[in-house]
Amino acid sequence: MQPSPEQSPHHAYPDHWEADVVLRDGATARIRPITTDDAERLVSFYEQVSDESKYYRFFAPYPRLSDRDVHRFTHHDYVDRVGLAVTVGGEFIATVRYDRIDGRGRPASAPADEAEVAFLVQDAHQGRGVASALLEHIAAVARERGIRRFAAEVLPANNKMIKVFRDAGYTQQRSFEDGSVHLTLDLEPTEESLAVQRGREQRAEARSVQRLLAPGSVAVIGVGRTPGGVGRTVLRNLLGAGFTGRAYAVNRAFPADRGMIDGVPAHRSVGEIGEPVDLAVVAVPADRVPEAVADCGEHGVQGLVVVSAGYAEWGAEGRERQRELVRQARSYGMRIIGPNAFGVINNAETVRLNASLAPDPPAPGRIGLFTQSGAIGIALLSGLYRRGAGLSTFISAGNRADISGNDFLQYWYEDPDTDVALLYLESIGNPRKFTRLARRTAAVKPVVVVKGARHSGSTPPGHAVPVSRIPDATVSALMRQAGVIRVDTVTEMVDAGLLLADQPLPAGPRVAILGNSESLGLLTYDACLAEGLRPRPPRDLTTAATPQDFRDALAEALADEGCDAVVVTAIPWVGEDGEAESGGGEVLATALHAAAAAGPAKPVAVVHVEIGGLAEALAAATSTVALPRPSAPPLGALTSTHAGATAFPQGTATAPTPAPAASGPELGPVGPAAPDSAATGADDGDGPGSGPRSGRIPAYPAAERAVRALAEAVRYAQWRRQAAVPGKVPEFLDDTIDEPGAADLIHALLGSDPDPRGRPLAPDEARDLLGRYGITVRPTLQAPDPETAVAAAARLGYPVALKTTAPHLRHRADLGGVRLDLANESALRRAYGELTELLGKPAELQPVVQAMAPRGVDTVVRAAIDPAAGAVLSFGLAGAPSELLGDTAHRLVPATDRDAAELIRSIRAAPVLFGWRGAAPVDTAALEELLLRVSRLVDDHPEVVSVALEPVVVATQGLAVLGASVRLSPPPARTDLGPRRLPNY
Repeated sequence: MQPSPEQSPHHAYPDHWEADVVLRDGATARIRPITTDDAERLVSFYEQVSDESKYYRFFAPYPRLSDRDVHRFTHHDYVDRVGLAVTVGGEFIATVRYDRIDGRGRPASAPADEAEVAFLVQDAHQGRGVASALLEHIAAVARERGIRRFAAEVLPANNKMIKVFRDAGYTQQRSFEDGSVHLTLDLEPTEESLAVQRGREQRAEARSVQRLLAPGSVAVIGVGRTPGGVGRTVLRNLLGAGFTGRAYAVNRAFPADRGMIDGVPAHRSVGEIGEPVDLAVVAVPADRVPEAVADCGEHGVQGLVVVSAGYAEWGAEGRERQRELVRQARSYGMRIIGPNAFGVINNAETVRLNASLAPDPPAPGRIGLFTQSGAIGIALLSGLYRRGAGLSTFISAGNRADISGNDFLQYWYEDPDTDVALLYLESIGNPRKFTRLARRTAAVKPVVVVKGARHSGSTPPGHAVPVSRIPDATVSALMRQAGVIRVDTVTEMVDAGLLLADQPLPAGPRVAILGNSESLGLLTYDACLAEGLRPRPPRDLTTAATPQDFRDALAEALADEGCDAVVVTAIPWVGEDGEAESGGGEVLATALHAAAAAGPAKPVAVVHVEIGGLAEALAAATSTVALPRPSAPPLGALTSTHAGATAFPQGTATAPTPAPAASGPELGPVGPAAPDSAATGADDGDGPGSGPRSGRIPAYPAAERAVRALAEAVRYAQWRRQAAVPGKVPEFLDDTIDEPGAADLIHALLGSDPDPRGRPLAPDEARDLLGRYGITVRPTLQAPDPETAVAAAARLGYPVALKTTAPHLRHRADLGGVRLDLANESALRRAYGELTELLGKPAELQPVVQAMAPRGVDTVVRAAIDPAAGAVLSFGLAGAPSELLGDTAHRLVPATDRDAAELIRSIRAAPVLFGWRGAAPVDTAALEELLLRVSRLVDDHPEVVSVALEPVVVATQGLAVLGASVRLSPPPARTDLGPRRLPNY
């Protein structure tokens, strides 16, 4: 809403303060600044507030607002006087106002940094979290305007308002003066206030999803009068699933006397139903959707599933139609799945909802599935159905104009019916939030993701997302840092999902292989080695093995303390008459089920070839009793060589020496088995992620598929162990970091009116800024001619290096632009002559002289702000080979000590740092510290949008930063900080 011409002319209407929010009950509301056009809305709102609430606001009976009050409460300068309103359906349901005051409580202007704040919430909307959301937004507005503290006077009997302030998490002081409670809140965000905010966000967004997945009544809008069509199909599937609530068919073309269709009441509008409707499935042409949405909103529908097409996937006109759809639905407090959605399924016995176009959904199970593509959704549902897998919930969000994968991560985090979350994503609207939510969810249950459109360089039609500049390999690394199991195909997603949903997590990488085919066992063994597992020599039961032989061998493998998982390989066995027998697979499945149920809880996977019915029999649940999780050794043991485990058969080569595991007390020593919770997270039955195991054993038609799924489970279990003891930023860094000084320098370098494109720092400026974070860059002196080069060397001291800094030669020693270990003047002059003769004139080469650093390994440290993913810290070895192979590791900022340790060990060339081929190991501790310092710099100062240290020579003791470049820019917008708000598309 824009202000009228009467609005204060010197402060434009701050439209960036407008926001849609999700309230505690899952409904949406809009927060916006109050303008002069709101006088009638304000009066109407005030008339609906009880006398008691008015008394709490004004400390006296105040039945109505005077004209002077209305003028005061609707005229603001948006700096010293600000008012915000919460609206639903265009009408006010709550207001908040602040007035800047001085130390004596009188009206003031900047630089006064305190303001008096007051709230008023309509009684019918109290208890919905409205005041809490308003406090977040008015606090953010105040900080933007230079206000650091709020003061509030509250009557002692106004317990609800006192609780809003008390629970916000801000640093506060309270006193009792003149019959009222005086509260002072420091508006600087704290860890507690951020935790409170995110906790409220999780509960509100999870509740908004629950309203869509567990409705008490559903209206299908657009049900045809004759069989066929989208609406009629949705209604048929809804009834076919046995929906436990009330169902209605709606079509404005129904005749007035039509009472029923397909056995449910038929109506021409939602308003005619005359009973509450929780969920509406909209299946009408796009040009009729606004009419249907208005009908739903005006009659209290809580949420919409819009299967109608013709939106952003159809171009610019469709995009605007989609934006208007979201605005219209949110104005009524409704959330949307879609448009262009395939639908939703909830298999909970108390709901049995199939509001989708899928006629045969999978049976109830423990897997939650989210997909942005209807076609992929159909394929996944079909694949899960064929393999006997069960779903808890399924969502196909289409253009995901509102509800997204982030919302369902919020829901699944606490959903007791979901053990594994599978997501097919073609775009990520809020990557920083996705990473945060995925990390939290992955700490209690697996999150498996397939990312489509990885290399297309374009956003799928209908999806509005920030553009990312980082390559897909970096996205994958950052997902794995958050505990996400990133796979490449939907087939791999199903493979991993089945094992994770039906089997306990492995305690380590040691794999036993047994079966009746030596060849299939060797294929499995090779696949294990390729995935970084530690397979034991395959046990060949021979082709004469019976199901009882399989049962005995599996029981023995599960009982072996040197085994963490078992892969069973099976081909049809040969009977006494020489004929191949499989018993339909049921006999073997029964034997394997019996052994798995009786043995220790370890994951079992089956690889089979042409055994009819085996996969189906294995997928049949044998029990609904929760299986205990294994007691697993601590993290250090996951990468160690276990006694009794033969890593290679006789005659095979040894494995290359891995980089040492990150050390430190956080990682845990190699020793006795840790408690169950340390191995797998919150598995005590009380928290999210616990729940019954089905007893199903996943079966795979190829060894590589089974092993790949098992390897993902091993890596995920290892991540869970690490997440149980998170890393930290060492406190000793604070003694050597001048954060205020760096902030002042950055402000001076950017100036009062910075170029929005930013600016690169000169070498001396970069050296000065980095020095304030304890990062010393070796000086370089310009050498435009031989005489200046000699003078520079005399100043620095021999030996020196002579380098070109021309862009096409920078950091390219292989092109001959670097001369090292020049011990005296004659060597320097000779090198200068060779350089200019070979590569060009000094003006082109831009040569510099630098003191020699101790010999070591050349590395590269970088940090950059990506508009989609946020701040990313990167590390790799210097040189063309690493660059060509993409051998670079990445972590999100802020990085912890564990992140830094993992970063340098996760590149393929890491052995070079740890004494490869007899070389002396370099000082990785100094390298880890440098990474943490760069991380702190970028995290503390968002104006630092890129840092590149190249090369960083790491010696046996210490390191030397020989080159550095830094770029500053006005701080980019952050979508993961600030008050809660829904994305605006």
